[in-house]
Amino acid sequence: AAVGPGLTWRASGFFQTLAARKAPSMSRYTGPRLKVMRALGCELPGLSRKPLGERDYPPGQHGSRARRKSDYGVKLMEKQKLRMNYGLTESQIQRLFLEAKRAKAPTGAKLLELLERRLDNVVFRAGFAPTAVAARQLVRHKHVLLNGLAVNIPSIRVRPGDAIVLVDKARRIPMVLECIEQPALARPEWLSCDG
Repeated sequence: AAVGPGLTWRASGFFQTLAARKAPSMSRYTGPRLKVMRALGCELPGLSRKPLGERDYPPGQHGSRARRKSDYGVKLMEKQKLRMNYGLTESQIQRLFLEAKRAKAPTGAKLLELLERRLDNVVFRAGFAPTAVAARQLVRHKHVLLNGLAVNIPSIRVRPGDAIVLVDKARRIPMVLECIEQPALARPEWLSCDG
Protein backbone atom coordinates (compact mmCIF):
# COMPACT_ATOMS: atom_id res chain seq x y z
CA ALA A 1 0.00 0.00 0.00
CA ALA A 2 1.25 3.46 -0.80
CA VAL A 3 1.84 5.54 2.33
CA GLY A 4 3.37 8.74 1.08
CA PRO A 5 4.69 10.22 -2.13
CA GLY A 6 6.98 7.61 -3.65
CA LEU A 7 6.98 5.35 -0.57
CA THR A 8 5.53 1.85 -0.48
CA TRP A 9 5.25 -0.30 2.65
CA ARG A 10 4.44 -3.98 2.92
CA ALA A 11 4.01 -3.92 6.68
CA SER A 12 0.57 -3.97 8.13
CA GLY A 13 -1.15 -2.60 11.18
CA PHE A 14 0.89 -0.74 13.77
CA PHE A 15 4.06 -0.23 11.73
CA GLN A 16 2.12 1.03 8.73
CA THR A 17 0.37 3.65 10.87
CA LEU A 18 3.66 4.75 12.42
CA ALA A 19 5.28 4.93 9.00
CA ALA A 20 2.41 7.03 7.66
CA ARG A 21 3.00 9.64 10.37
CA LYS A 22 6.67 10.06 9.56
CA ALA A 23 8.03 12.14 6.69
CA PRO A 24 9.13 9.84 3.86
CA SER A 25 12.58 11.44 3.62
CA MET A 26 13.65 10.36 7.13
CA SER A 27 16.41 7.79 7.15
CA ARG A 28 15.80 6.56 10.67
CA TYR A 29 12.89 5.90 12.97
CA THR A 30 12.18 8.81 15.34
CA GLY A 31 8.85 7.73 16.82
CA PRO A 32 7.95 6.20 20.19
CA ARG A 33 10.49 3.44 20.85
CA LEU A 34 8.83 1.78 23.84
CA LYS A 35 5.64 1.41 21.80
CA VAL A 36 7.62 -0.41 19.10
CA MET A 37 9.12 -2.77 21.68
CA ARG A 38 5.63 -3.48 23.03
CA ALA A 39 4.34 -4.17 19.52
CA LEU A 40 7.22 -6.58 18.88
CA GLY A 41 6.75 -8.21 22.29
CA CYS A 42 10.37 -8.05 23.44
CA GLU A 43 12.99 -5.71 24.82
CA LEU A 44 15.50 -4.49 22.24
CA PRO A 45 18.74 -3.25 23.87
CA GLY A 46 19.68 -1.29 20.77
CA LEU A 47 16.41 0.64 20.76
CA SER A 48 15.84 1.71 24.36
CA ARG A 49 17.18 1.29 27.89
CA LYS A 50 13.67 1.26 29.33
CA PRO A 51 12.17 -2.12 30.24
CA LEU A 52 8.69 -3.11 29.13
CA GLY A 53 7.64 -3.37 32.77
CA GLU A 54 4.10 -4.43 33.52
CA ARG A 55 2.78 -3.45 30.07
CA ASP A 56 4.25 -6.37 28.15
CA TYR A 57 1.29 -6.53 25.77
CA PRO A 58 1.04 -4.72 22.40
CA PRO A 59 -0.09 -1.08 22.41
CA GLY A 60 -3.57 0.03 21.48
CA GLN A 61 -7.14 -0.52 22.56
CA HIS A 62 -7.13 -4.25 21.77
CA GLY A 63 -3.48 -4.91 22.60
CA SER A 64 -4.09 -7.08 25.66
CA ARG A 65 -6.18 -9.56 23.64
CA ALA A 66 -4.24 -12.71 22.71
CA ARG A 67 -3.83 -13.30 18.96
CA ARG A 68 -2.33 -16.17 17.00
CA LYS A 69 0.26 -15.13 14.44
CA SER A 70 0.48 -16.67 11.01
CA ASP A 71 3.79 -18.00 9.72
CA TYR A 72 4.22 -14.84 7.67
CA GLY A 73 3.41 -12.72 10.74
CA VAL A 74 6.09 -14.46 12.80
CA LYS A 75 8.72 -13.94 10.08
CA LEU A 76 7.70 -10.30 9.65
CA MET A 77 8.03 -9.67 13.40
CA GLU A 78 11.51 -11.21 13.45
CA LYS A 79 12.56 -9.01 10.54
CA GLN A 80 11.12 -5.95 12.27
CA LYS A 81 13.04 -6.83 15.47
CA LEU A 82 16.29 -6.89 13.50
CA ARG A 83 15.42 -3.69 11.69
CA MET A 84 14.46 -1.76 14.80
CA ASN A 85 17.30 -3.08 16.96
CA TYR A 86 19.96 -2.04 14.44
CA GLY A 87 18.16 1.15 13.37
CA LEU A 88 17.83 0.31 9.67
CA THR A 89 15.36 1.35 7.04
CA GLU A 90 13.54 -1.22 4.93
CA SER A 91 15.74 -0.58 1.89
CA GLN A 92 18.93 -0.88 3.95
CA ILE A 93 17.94 -4.28 5.33
CA GLN A 94 16.87 -5.48 1.88
CA ARG A 95 20.23 -4.45 0.43
CA LEU A 96 22.09 -6.22 3.26
CA PHE A 97 19.96 -9.34 2.81
CA LEU A 98 20.72 -9.50 -0.92
CA GLU A 99 24.43 -9.12 -0.18
CA ALA A 100 24.24 -11.86 2.46
CA LYS A 101 22.35 -14.11 0.05
CA ARG A 102 25.06 -13.71 -2.62
CA ALA A 103 27.81 -14.72 -0.17
CA LYS A 104 28.96 -18.34 0.11
CA ALA A 105 28.36 -18.42 3.88
CA PRO A 106 24.89 -19.24 5.27
CA THR A 107 22.58 -16.28 4.64
CA GLY A 108 21.46 -15.76 8.25
CA ALA A 109 24.98 -15.86 9.66
CA LYS A 110 26.30 -13.53 6.96
CA LEU A 111 23.41 -11.08 7.52
CA LEU A 112 24.19 -10.94 11.25
CA GLU A 113 27.88 -10.43 10.46
CA LEU A 114 27.08 -7.51 8.14
CA LEU A 115 24.80 -5.96 10.77
CA GLU A 116 27.38 -6.35 13.55
CA ARG A 117 30.12 -4.79 11.41
CA ARG A 118 28.31 -1.45 11.04
CA LEU A 119 30.22 1.37 12.77
CA ASP A 120 27.26 2.54 14.86
CA ASN A 121 26.73 -1.02 16.12
CA VAL A 122 30.42 -1.46 16.96
CA VAL A 123 30.37 1.81 18.94
CA PHE A 124 27.29 0.52 20.82
CA ARG A 125 28.75 -2.95 21.43
CA ALA A 126 32.07 -1.43 22.58
CA GLY A 127 30.15 0.26 25.39
CA PHE A 128 30.53 3.89 24.30
CA ALA A 129 26.75 4.48 24.12
CA PRO A 130 23.71 3.13 26.01
CA THR A 131 21.71 2.33 22.85
CA ALA A 132 22.35 1.92 19.13
CA VAL A 133 20.39 5.15 18.60
CA ALA A 134 22.82 7.04 20.85
CA ALA A 135 25.77 5.35 19.13
CA ARG A 136 24.46 6.51 15.76
CA GLN A 137 24.28 10.07 17.09
CA LEU A 138 27.87 9.85 18.40
CA VAL A 139 29.01 8.81 14.92
CA ARG A 140 26.91 11.45 13.11
CA HIS A 141 28.34 14.20 15.32
CA LYS A 142 31.92 13.12 14.52
CA HIS A 143 32.73 11.97 18.06
CA VAL A 144 34.27 8.77 16.68
CA LEU A 145 37.59 8.28 14.89
CA LEU A 146 38.00 5.24 12.66
CA ASN A 147 41.69 4.47 12.14
CA GLY A 148 42.52 8.07 13.09
CA LEU A 149 40.01 9.67 10.70
CA ALA A 150 36.84 11.47 11.81
CA VAL A 151 33.84 9.76 10.23
CA ASN A 152 30.14 10.58 10.35
CA ILE A 153 28.57 7.71 8.41
CA PRO A 154 26.99 5.13 10.75
CA SER A 155 26.79 2.42 8.08
CA ILE A 156 30.55 2.23 7.43
CA ARG A 157 31.59 -1.40 7.60
CA VAL A 158 34.33 -2.07 10.14
CA ARG A 159 37.06 -4.57 9.22
CA PRO A 160 39.13 -6.73 11.57
CA GLY A 161 42.03 -4.70 12.95
CA ASP A 162 40.30 -1.30 12.65
CA ALA A 163 40.81 1.05 15.59
CA ILE A 164 37.77 2.92 16.88
CA VAL A 165 38.53 5.81 19.23
CA LEU A 166 36.40 8.52 20.79
CA VAL A 167 37.60 12.11 20.37
CA ASP A 168 38.64 13.96 23.55
CA LYS A 169 35.45 16.03 23.59
CA ALA A 170 33.31 12.87 23.53
CA ARG A 171 35.18 11.35 26.48
CA ARG A 172 33.84 14.16 28.67
CA ILE A 173 30.17 13.54 27.81
CA PRO A 174 28.45 12.24 31.00
CA MET A 175 26.45 9.60 29.07
CA VAL A 176 29.63 8.21 27.52
CA LEU A 177 31.46 8.15 30.88
CA GLU A 178 28.53 6.32 32.46
CA CYS A 179 28.41 3.78 29.62
CA ILE A 180 32.14 3.10 29.73
CA GLU A 181 31.87 2.34 33.45
CA GLN A 182 28.73 0.21 33.09
CA PRO A 183 28.13 -0.99 29.49
CA ALA A 184 24.53 -1.80 28.49
CA LEU A 185 25.62 -5.17 27.04
CA ALA A 186 28.57 -7.45 27.64
CA ARG A 187 31.36 -6.85 25.11
CA PRO A 188 31.51 -9.59 22.46
CA GLU A 189 34.67 -11.70 22.18
CA TRP A 190 35.47 -10.33 18.71
CA LEU A 191 35.84 -6.82 20.15
CA SER A 192 38.88 -5.89 22.23
CA CYS A 193 39.05 -2.67 24.24
CA ASP A 194 42.29 -0.96 25.30
CA GLY A 195 41.65 1.18 28.37
